Amino acid sequence: MTAVGIDAIEVWTGKLKLDLAETFAPQKGDDPEKYTKGLGLFASSFPDAYEDIVTMGANAAHRLMERKGLEPDDVGRIDVATESAFDNSKPVSTYVAGCLEQVYEGDFHHANKGERKFACIAGTQSLDDAVNWILAGRNRGRGALVIATDTALYARGDAGEATQGAGAVAMYITEDPSVVELSTEQGYGSADETDFLKPNQQFPSVDGKRSVQVYLSRMREALADFESVAGATHPDDYEFIPFHTPFPGMVRKAAVLGYRHMIRNTDVEEELADEIGRQPRRENFDDDAAFEDAIREHMDDLKETDAYREWYADTIEPTLDVSREVGNWYTGSVHVARMSALMHAAGSDTDLAGKKLLLGSYGSGAQAEIHEETVQPGYEDAVEAANIDEQIAARYDLSWSEYEQVHDRHNHEKRVELEPFTQPDGEFVFDGWGPMNERKYTYAE
Repeated sequence: MTAVGIDAIEVWTGKLKLDLAETFAPQKGDDPEKYTKGLGLFASSFPDAYEDIVTMGANAAHRLMERKGLEPDDVGRIDVATESAFDNSKPVSTYVAGCLEQVYEGDFHHANKGERKFACIAGTQSLDDAVNWILAGRNRGRGALVIATDTALYARGDAGEATQGAGAVAMYITEDPSVVELSTEQGYGSADETDFLKPNQQFPSVDGKRSVQVYLSRMREALADFESVAGATHPDDYEFIPFHTPFPGMVRKAAVLGYRHMIRNTDVEEELADEIGRQPRRENFDDDAAFEDAIREHMDDLKETDAYREWYADTIEPTLDVSREVGNWYTGSVHVARMSALMHAAGSDTDLAGKKLLLGSYGSGAQAEIHEETVQPGYEDAVEAANIDEQIAARYDLSWSEYEQVHDRHNHEKRVELEPFTQPDGEFVFDGWGPMNERKYTYAE
């Protein structure tokens, strides 16, 4: 079987920062720990006046192509995953290709272009599409450019406002990849849900409590489905488990659920039995309500054990480092989590080659996907080149009034002029509207 996966990754974060503890919490009259400990978030990233989903995606893709020495002829398809699109017909990938053609001699006229939509899971679905395209032998030796780009805005005053974020992740998918190889086994959990949706509107309608329940239910289904084709999972099988991370607090809930599932009928469960007892089994209860109460109580005990705490600190916590600083990037979220884990490993000189990741992707509406990834030798090169820490540190720190102006600037229903807070340098920028209300872009030297 041909090894197919991610050969290169680049990340582009919005150039503006909203500090949740220092700026957001005082304005809301809240204790900063509501955000830093409750949600697990410290800051959000936002696009400057000249940035949007096209510029962020194109800039991430341009950096990737330059680093890998790629030309347009090396790219056989461009797939953009987003839930922040501004056109119901023309895909964002065409805009991205148009940007890139401004700086390359060649063009992407023979590259297939598309746009994927299924809330936050669309980035992983686009990745799957690219892998399948190569495995089907349709790539003619070329690779696929997969871009997840979003500006995740909520209406001002909405409960989700603190989780906002903006950025893009670009991935190059090839045979014999340099970063991770994807498993052919996948597990899905999917159902028709209304936990989070945008019916012809930019800002989402969210049932927060329901959304958490649906996220956990679909993840559990996907893990069971994955095991039906890949075999039983075990906590020791995976170096890291990156989850879709709308906010780190959500991952805390998913992680203990996944851990409980993976240790059932294993040596780990037996070792913990003397401390917290074995997991409740449905056949020992008269009704579902009593069983579910017992499960909740058991998980409360489980997450306080040393075994779980150590596993979480080693396997989950490193995946959250970047998300804490940038917020939710929707389709890019789980791919930021993967990158965060790889950065952590590279920074601690961990030999990850041949080790496995278990990726848990999710999109509201709702669907989860679980698949394995095997880390390739030399993955550190991709991590070091991405300079995410430098981008995060360089962001302009917004005041509250400046944040309100930025929010209005990126509200699709408004045409607010705003002087930029930063200076573009060797990147694509939004350059106004054309005669058919199309967005125009140029490359700023």
